[in-house]
Amino acid sequence: MTAVLAPTGLRGGPWLSFAVRRLGRFAVSLWVLVTTAFLMIQLIPGDPVRAALGLTAPVELVNARRAALGLDDPLWLQYVHYFGGLFTGDFGTSMTSGQPVAEVIGDRLPATLQLALPAFAVVIAVALPLGVLFAVLTRGGRRRGGELAFTSTTVLLAAIPEFLVAVALVAFFAVRLGWFPVAGSEGAGSLVLPVIALALGPASVLARIVRVETLSVLGNDFIRTARAKRLPARLVYLRHALPNALTATLTMGGLMLTGMVAGTVLVENVFAWPGLGSTIAQSILQKDYPLVQGIVLVYGIGVLLVNLTVDVLLAVLDPRSTIRES
Repeated sequence: MTAVLAPTGLRGGPWLSFAVRRLGRFAVSLWVLVTTAFLMIQLIPGDPVRAALGLTAPVELVNARRAALGLDDPLWLQYVHYFGGLFTGDFGTSMTSGQPVAEVIGDRLPATLQLALPAFAVVIAVALPLGVLFAVLTRGGRRRGGELAFTSTTVLLAAIPEFLVAVALVAFFAVRLGWFPVAGSEGAGSLVLPVIALALGPASVLARIVRVETLSVLGNDFIRTARAKRLPARLVYLRHALPNALTATLTMGGLMLTGMVAGTVLVENVFAWPGLGSTIAQSILQKDYPLVQGIVLVYGIGVLLVNLTVDVLLAVLDPRSTIRES
């Protein structure tokens, strides 16, 4: 039998306490995120409207834009309006384009997810079987050469920043060989290089974690029992070993997904991809602070939701490590 315990039900004191704790943490983290995003404009030295419109902008235009943004109101009233607007989907108005920030984010978010989600799928599809395979091959000190090659390669790939990987991929596969588009969104072919650039480092890190966790699980008594029953090797590894190695893997997978979404900022700029990453870089250069606020909120909320989802999945897979928290 596998060591992972399935919950007998989601009702009861421990599960209710777990839900209250996690939702409470989510609510507090969300409030801190919203407050920090609101304070971004307030903490900018000088006049953010003047910085955005330029030193030559007429005073009347600057004053009108400040009034439109509500920056002449008392700080507490600005906070109330900002917080209330978020509940209605009002993220403010872009200083440069005059478009609602929510509309800009709605136009660009699908492009970012179009990179981040396939990249995460590639990470899982590569890291899980690769980690399990090298755990099986190198178990008990066997194949030292293979273990050294695996460890060295994954450490090297994990250490290279995404944007350097992206530049190298463009130079070789797009410019030199001409196999893929250099930049832009021009169909499925244009996804290949940015997805690889995003997935290569995280897949290397996760494969090492899967290998270590699988090696630890393979030494447990229930694995020896499964082998003593002469179960096929694929059942031993896939049904008994892999599920018990997923706890740490799932935790790291959630962290990597949030990191990959943030990593799209650099990769999108290398490939001129029309997503939130390139948009936030442009808005910072243009000092379009309401747009920066909105995108920071979207990234932050995404991180909080991923972390909440991972916590719930961990509780379902192994309630012993989470339900009994104080």
